[in-house]
Amino acid sequence: MAIFSFIAFTLLVAVVSYMATRKTNESTADGYFLGGRSLTAGVIAASLLLTNLSTEQIVGLNGQAFSEGILVMAWETLAAIAMVVTVAFLLPRYLKGGITTIPPFLERRYDKTTKSITSILFLSGYVVVLLPVVLYSGALAISTMFNVPEVFDISNTAALCPCLSPH
Repeated sequence: MAIFSFIAFTLLVAVVSYMATRKTNESTADGYFLGGRSLTAGVIAASLLLTNLSTEQIVGLNGQAFSEGILVMAWETLAAIAMVVTVAFLLPRYLKGGITTIPPFLERRYDKTTKSITSILFLSGYVVVLLPVVLYSGALAISTMFNVPEVFDISNTAALCPCLSPH
């Protein structure tokens, strides 16, 4: 039943996403990053909120809150406050200025070298710091939810490999 629910919900999200974006011209930066500038404030706010959620928060913070207490959730409370400030004060300025992402803003404000250095730093930070944590915690969650070690009679460590594999 859990697998059916997961597949059904994933298909529902895919269909709704397709229906909502089928008329959007995604060949421009505005179309790709901003939905052709047709998105409402609620959609933008929901997108920011859901972008902030990942396996780090869903698995890691909940697990740590269970073992250490609710105090660890203060991090996400402060993140929500920062997002409200961003949406209320910074986002309107960015949209008015035609800025879709930070690298073009840095290129316009400074130069192409600053844009390149910042992009390389952000990408390497994601690859080295964030991606391993997200992949591990996601694999751990899937392995635990679907009882992979017991179903395939393998160790907990070996059960993480098929959960990480893209095929």
